[in-house]
Amino acid sequence: MPALSLSQLVLIALLLGAVATDLASRRIPNRLLAAALACAAILHLCCGRPLALLDTGLAGFATGLLLFLPLYCLRGMAAGDVKLMATVGAFTGPAMAVQIALAAFCAGGLMALVMILASGRLRDTGANLMALLRPLFLRLCGMPVVAEPLPTPSVGNMPYALAIAGGTFFTLAQPWL
Repeated sequence: MPALSLSQLVLIALLLGAVATDLASRRIPNRLLAAALACAAILHLCCGRPLALLDTGLAGFATGLLLFLPLYCLRGMAAGDVKLMATVGAFTGPAMAVQIALAAFCAGGLMALVMILASGRLRDTGANLMALLRPLFLRLCGMPVVAEPLPTPSVGNMPYALAIAGGTFFTLAQPWL
């Protein structure tokens, strides 16, 4: 059974802190993310590989950021969640950041489905989803697009740090499964 590295232990501590604050206040503090990024940079500099900070840390940060940024631009995710995924990528590197993001998307989808079904607002969710996707379909058909507001208020926000943490834990646990 492989042991967890120091980098993975620090990453787990970061995720536990992010999940706790996201559950309590639906925010992920920038101070927590900045401290985690500094830890990731120090760990990469001390690992013995001269380019680890660039090819693992910076490349992983950019990968995590680019994978979640479109969702932020579409108003489907908060900025703290995007920054958290970028920070996770800074710890893990680009290849594992992609795996973690895919696992987080799956976990987030399941969380969203449970929240929608528990709230009894499936019909409202469908109407909002159609309002968000209609401009995309109109653009694909070459028709002019006029922005439209959501027909119903948002069904709710969710603590996506929990999905990112779940995806990370699942991905890190692969050697043990």
